Amino acid sequence: MARKKLTDTEIQNNLEELDGWSVKNGKLHKEFKFENFVAAFGFMTQLALIAESMNHHPEWFNVYNRVTIDMMTHDADGITELDIKFAEHANELSE
Repeated sequence: MARKKLTDTEIQNNLEELDGWSVKNGKLHKEFKFENFVAAFGFMTQLALIAESMNHHPEWFNVYNRVTIDMMTHDADGITELDIKFAEHANELSE
């Protein structure tokens, strides 16, 4: 998958298709809320397997039923298609 930094316009176009995601501090950002800790941790576990298969790992934080994810591609020093794809996977898993 491409690791070329997206332009601001490309990022904004992709955000229109990514429910709940925004850009915060130069990273894709979203907070997910679940029924309880087990559901939140289950989401993280499933997403961790996807992250490993993509060789692309999120910055994330979990408190009880919330999981906050920040994504950027460090090699490209910005948001790439890889981050967009990861965000799509996260949204699919959270449904």
